Amino acid sequence: MNGRRSAATAATLTCALAVLAVPGTAHADPKPPRSEQRLQEVRSEIDGLYRKAALATDSFNLAEERADKQSSEIVKLAREIVKGQNKIDQLKKRAGAEARAQYRGGGLPAEARLMLSGDPQLFLDGAGRFREGQQATKGLLGELSRTQADLKIYTQDATDQWKKLESHRKKKEAAKKEVKKQLAAAKKLESTLEKEERARLLAMEQEAEQKAQTAWLDSGALKTVGGKATASGKTAVAYATAQIGKPYVWGAEGPGSFDCSGLTSQAWLAAGRGIPRTSQEQWKRLPRVATKDMLPGDLIIYFGDASHVGMYIGDGAIVHAPRPGRDVTIAGAGSMPILGVVRPGN
Repeated sequence: MNGRRSAATAATLTCALAVLAVPGTAHADPKPPRSEQRLQEVRSEIDGLYRKAALATDSFNLAEERADKQSSEIVKLAREIVKGQNKIDQLKKRAGAEARAQYRGGGLPAEARLMLSGDPQLFLDGAGRFREGQQATKGLLGELSRTQADLKIYTQDATDQWKKLESHRKKKEAAKKEVKKQLAAAKKLESTLEKEERARLLAMEQEAEQKAQTAWLDSGALKTVGGKATASGKTAVAYATAQIGKPYVWGAEGPGSFDCSGLTSQAWLAAGRGIPRTSQEQWKRLPRVATKDMLPGDLIIYFGDASHVGMYIGDGAIVHAPRPGRDVTIAGAGSMPILGVVRPGN
């Protein structure tokens, strides 16, 4: 019995040693943490991917906005086409009624019927009515011709708008794929980070933002800033700050989540002013003001490509939706490279 136990024990030890000897089965040593330089490189790479995603998000939002506008135009044109066709049908019925009336009159021209009446006064009265009838017929035919021409224009416009709609839909889908591609790449890179590295990365991010904000303040950028918000500006700020804590979701414009321009456009909509949907269009189409003259409610556009926007709320701060994985929050107005300032309303 003891011999059998010894043999079994030896066999078990042999198997255990064999398993440990197989490559990959032993516990690997923990991965050495990245150096500060390498972590900075990773942070830069992640930031770059999120910036590309932000640009693609702007393209998506713009294509969606234009597609919605095109759809509305097509609906309006479709209504005009239906109205025009109904009008043409009514005019044709009137023209048909007049033709049938002439047929029932024996097919003789009205002048001949009047001359055969033998009554000069009746002839004169009838001649006047005939001229009126002629003018009415011409008017009827002219109206029919104009309505048909309008209908042709409406139909062509609807065709053109449909082509534009299809183009915007394709751009929207392409932008959607690009957003997902860049976000997937960023998340994949972030997934390689250990918990401690994530904490270091966040600290680096906050340190860089604080450094940029301090440099901006030290430049004297706020020396002349101090004007009071307008009534609409106060409403916009109140709306935007009420969203603090809600998550960033690309393409979202509330109520549960926002992207950067979704937040600013909805805030100003709440203040009674519709503005462009994307940060790039906000930069292109809204009146620009000097940084020294900005007021709470004004929008600060960031980066050379206008890929981000935040709302100035006073005291050197903005409220904004930063990026995926972050919530709507307050940040230093100078924590990112400022392209310029725009003012949606007075």
